Amino acid sequence: MSHFPRVVVGLSGGVDSAVSAYLLKQQGYEVIGIFMKNWEDDDDSEYCSSNVDFVDAAAVADVLGIEIEHVNFAAEYKDRVFSEFVREYQAGRTPNPDILCNAEIKFKSFLDHAMRLGAEKIATGHYARVRQNPDTGLHELLKGLDPSKDQSYFLYRLNQAQLSKTLFPVGELHKTEVRRIAEQIGLPNAKKKDSTGICFIGERPFREFLNRYISKEPGPIKDPTGRIIGQHVGLSFYTLGQRQGLGIGGIKTKGAQRGGGEHTPWFVARKDIPNNTLWVVQGHDHPWLLSLQLQATDVSWCAGQAPAPGAYAAKTRYRQTDAPCSLQALSTPDGSSVFELSFSDPQWAVTPGQSAVLYDGEVCLGGGVIHSASACPNPPA
Repeated sequence: MSHFPRVVVGLSGGVDSAVSAYLLKQQGYEVIGIFMKNWEDDDDSEYCSSNVDFVDAAAVADVLGIEIEHVNFAAEYKDRVFSEFVREYQAGRTPNPDILCNAEIKFKSFLDHAMRLGAEKIATGHYARVRQNPDTGLHELLKGLDPSKDQSYFLYRLNQAQLSKTLFPVGELHKTEVRRIAEQIGLPNAKKKDSTGICFIGERPFREFLNRYISKEPGPIKDPTGRIIGQHVGLSFYTLGQRQGLGIGGIKTKGAQRGGGEHTPWFVARKDIPNNTLWVVQGHDHPWLLSLQLQATDVSWCAGQAPAPGAYAAKTRYRQTDAPCSLQALSTPDGSSVFELSFSDPQWAVTPGQSAVLYDGEVCLGGGVIHSASACPNPPA
C-alpha cells in the first residue's frame, strides 16, 4: 500500500493533462489516470474522436508508468449538460456547455468516482490555480499564470468542497513550458494540437449539429428602421455579435447607419423571441451592440457567499480582458440570488446564456449566467 497521497488525474489524451500527471508523479503522489467518455452519439464519426483520444491517453499512462481506467459518464452528461444546452438554445439563449461540464461532470461525477477509488485529490490539465487563504481558511480559485491560456472563467462554479480536493498542476506554467516538458520526457502527444470546440460537437459545422435537436422556425431579419432585409432560419441558430452566415451581405442601406456606411458588415444585435424576429445592425460599434449594465442569475460564488458590493473586474465572454465594473448583489422575491454589474466602458455583444465572471485581481470570485443586458434604444414595435 502506498504511503503517498493518491491523486486521480483526468487524462484527456491532450498534453496538458499528460504533463499534469507527470508533475504529480514527480512530487511523490500515487497517480491514477481516468479517461472520461462523455459523449456516445455518432462517436465513430470524423468529428468526435474519443477513441483516438483514449489511445493517446493510454499511451501517456504507459510512458508514465501509471494505471488508467476508462469511465463512461455519457448518461450523466446527456442528462445534466446536453439537455440543458438544448433547452437554452431552444429558448434563444447561447449557453456555455464547457462551464456546465466542469460543474456537473468533471468536478462532480468524476470527483465522486475518484473518492470511491480512495483518492485524496483529483487533478485536471486546466490552466488555473487553487490556494488556501491563510486568513480566512477559504480555498480560492486563481487565474492560471499564462494569461493567454487562463481557464478560470470556465471553472467559476466550483465550490469550497470541490476546490479543496482539486489540483491544477499546469496552472503555474506557461503553455510553452508544458510542451517543452512533454517533449523532454518523450510523451507521445507532445506535439498534439489543442482541441477546440465543444466536446460533443468537435470540429463539425455547428448549425448542422444543432439542426438535429432543435426545431427550426424561419422568420424575418429586420434592420433598425424595421425594414425586412432577409429571412433567418430559426432564432436558436444565431448569437449576438454574429457576423458570418446571415445571408444579407449584399444589402445596402439608404444613407449610412450610425457606426457604418453602405458596405459595412451586418451584426446580430437582438433576438425578439415573441415575434420570432432577428434584428441586425451595421457596424461593429453600433449602440445596440453595446451595454453598460447586465443582470445575471443562476449565481455561484466560490466562497459560498456573495462578495461585498463594490469595484471589481469581470469577463462577459472567455476571450476578453477583464473589464472594470461595480457589483450590486440583489435578491428576488423568490429568494434566488441575482447580481447586477455596471461597467465604466460599454461591453460588446453581452449575450444572454453566456456567463459573467467576477474577479478581484487574480482571484476568481464566481459569477452567474447573463439574463439580460441594457443596451441603447429599443427596436420599433
